[in-house]
Amino acid sequence: MKAPAFWYEASGSRTASLLGPVAALYDLAGRLTRAGKHPQRCQAKVICVGNLVAGGAGKTPVSLALAALLDDAGIAFLTRGYGGRETGPLRVDTNGHTARDVGDEALLLARAAPTWVARNRPAGARAAVTSGARTIIMDDGFQNPSLHKDISLVVVDGATGFGNGRVMPAGPLRETVPDGLARADAIVIVGDDTAGIAAGLTNPFPVFQGQLVTGPESTSLAGRRVLTFAGIGRPQKFFDTLRNMGCEIVGSREFADHQPYTPEQIMKLCEDAAALDAVPVTTEKDLVRLPPEARAMVTSVPVTLQWTDPDAVRSFLNTKLSR
Repeated sequence: MKAPAFWYEASGSRTASLLGPVAALYDLAGRLTRAGKHPQRCQAKVICVGNLVAGGAGKTPVSLALAALLDDAGIAFLTRGYGGRETGPLRVDTNGHTARDVGDEALLLARAAPTWVARNRPAGARAAVTSGARTIIMDDGFQNPSLHKDISLVVVDGATGFGNGRVMPAGPLRETVPDGLARADAIVIVGDDTAGIAAGLTNPFPVFQGQLVTGPESTSLAGRRVLTFAGIGRPQKFFDTLRNMGCEIVGSREFADHQPYTPEQIMKLCEDAAALDAVPVTTEKDLVRLPPEARAMVTSVPVTLQWTDPDAVRSFLNTKLSR
């Protein structure tokens, strides 16, 4: 789904207020679910990379950046496989599985380290341990209480923060900010903190920052006319990245998060781009959801998270994991 605009408007929005009673029920259901579960432990350290809002914070780039920082042969990723049909536990095969099988995020993670898809997180963790994992990085699952977490990181988009501060459907939050931060060990702010996230924190825990940067292959798009499309949490964030690269955006299309593309949709996008004398451009997450035969027709722009202070992050992780 696309995030409603009022989620990021002032908290006094009439629509948000009308949805307040439903949001209260959603919040209560989440509290009861978490209270009624006893997290299971596994024979590996578990780092949870989660967020408090619905989509678009940058969890997957943070997960990949953590794996690169730890540089441990015993690392494995664990994810629910959102958007895929497999329930797992299942190890992702980048040559045999598609986004329809395991979801787009799982495919991106599996390029870097062994990745397990499991709706049942403890079962997925046990499968990863059986295959030799000593450290498990769980992409999402902060609100899932079934698996014990040794480190819990909350990822926040520096531009949008916590939106209007309300719980879904009145706002973008999966739970209230105080409740979520009470279980967090640190915050990771992605991008410049223009929303004033760090200044508004009352919890005395570490705050790390990072920037999403494009790879050197993206320089070929500077000055080019592009028609861009994206089905991610915040498509405008990707469009801004292209502008900062020097692209001339002559057309843009927004799709729902994790949009499964059809051949007809991609053909239409490519035809529209050709009519505008433009290059069709999308994200890496979108590219893996394209029909295989259509991927050569579209240019993707990969991004990675670059830590502002990688030594501070590494020291924090090592200290926590050594306990």
